[in-house]
Amino acid sequence: MADLRLVLVTPETTLLDTAVSTLRFPMFDGQIGILPGRLPLVGRLGYGELMLTTAEGQQSYFIDGGFVQVKQGVVSILTSRSMPVSELSAQDAGEEFESARALPSQSVEDREHKDQALERARRMLAVTRKPR
Repeated sequence: MADLRLVLVTPETTLLDTAVSTLRFPMFDGQIGILPGRLPLVGRLGYGELMLTTAEGQQSYFIDGGFVQVKQGVVSILTSRSMPVSELSAQDAGEEFESARALPSQSVEDREHKDQALERARRMLAVTRKPR
């Protein structure tokens, strides 16, 4: 069934190393879908939902930026944070959004950090509000 292998890695651990038939995840500039036979790719990830289809069905994870490499049927996703969508709650995402809103924004660096934190929290909220 699956001609792709997904390897999902965070700094702490390898979360997944499994055969998949399809993938969809956020790049920094939009969504991308990966099917078997995909040409090689290296790209920067955005924040949002990683959806994958395995022999057991569909699974979803929230990914927090990072990088992706597609090479010879192996999709390697390196992200700073990832968790199953089932472990996310709208309340936690809302709290993260409020924390991001409270960040200072006096300097250019502060504004960039705040914008990044707000975007991450918005994407997390969107994932938690998506009907399943």
